[in-house]
Amino acid sequence: MQPQLRNDQLKEACARGQSLIIVTEYAQLQVAPSVEKLEKRMHLLLEIPLFLLIILYSYLEAIVKFFIPVKKKSISGEIALITGSGHGLGRATAYEFAKRQCTVILWDINKKGVEETAEECKRLGATAHAFVVDCSKREEIYRAADKVKEEIGDVSILMNNAGVVSPTDVLSTEDHDIQKMFEVNILAHYWTIKAFLPTMMKKNHGHIVTVASAGGHLVAPFLVAYCSTKFAAVGFHRALTQELSALRKNGVKTSCVCPMFINTDFVKNPSSRLMPPMEPEEVAKHVIKGVLTNKKMIFIPPLLKFSIMLDRFLPVRAVAAFQKMNALKFDFVVGYKDKET
Repeated sequence: MQPQLRNDQLKEACARGQSLIIVTEYAQLQVAPSVEKLEKRMHLLLEIPLFLLIILYSYLEAIVKFFIPVKKKSISGEIALITGSGHGLGRATAYEFAKRQCTVILWDINKKGVEETAEECKRLGATAHAFVVDCSKREEIYRAADKVKEEIGDVSILMNNAGVVSPTDVLSTEDHDIQKMFEVNILAHYWTIKAFLPTMMKKNHGHIVTVASAGGHLVAPFLVAYCSTKFAAVGFHRALTQELSALRKNGVKTSCVCPMFINTDFVKNPSSRLMPPMEPEEVAKHVIKGVLTNKKMIFIPPLLKFSIMLDRFLPVRAVAAFQKMNALKFDFVVGYKDKET
């Protein structure tokens, strides 16, 4: 027990010029945290130069990769599952996987479309399996996933591509359409990875491909709900990537596909002055190249990355001027009308 001194005793001692060494429990408690804080600050100061070196190394690596092509991995023999593969980008990407001797598993709500995709994949020399699956229904996804695992094997490449859109003003968008967009465009990603990711993590081998959109980085009027789901998909990809790294499952790769408009029936009559719509086959080639090189973010066309940088760093007025210059257009429905109150 430390001796306790009253204030009057301290004053009297100081007046006599006596030196006192006072050690209290309180002082002892204060010293340890101060030392600990100092150590933490020192560690932080030491980490800053390392951080700067990593930035420099990353830029140098990017420059080297720009001039020297990255070695592509082999996906021959892998089991690739593509949702929304009955048409458009899903179908075109399925063909690219089939050309590389993957076993392709095709999911789509459209029976005729997904079976046609399967037939073409077989013609290309691949083993193909078609399933009619409504990706807005969680239990249907789980049932189909169980069937795939029992009858075919463990999926090692999962491409969440299924998507829906309702191009209209936000107040006129029907509640069920908003719900459907979230169910298909983002919630389905959770149900599929819960079904297939555990095996990938156990083997520390696999690839998750999240198909988002330019609308996951940039916004457009009359696509409020759609852009919301695609921002969620980009966040899903980034967070999942970090989580796999934190769990030291670096053998499970992730890629996020962010295309501009594609010439399909997804959005009617799209046009853009700087980035015109692309054909599904052309976009699919970008996708497969990104997967084979384990690219994290696949911007299609590559100019899209520049547009996103402008959106992040330019003043609001300058961004508006750039959007006007780009002249982005597509068919949409406006049901909202001003009403007198």
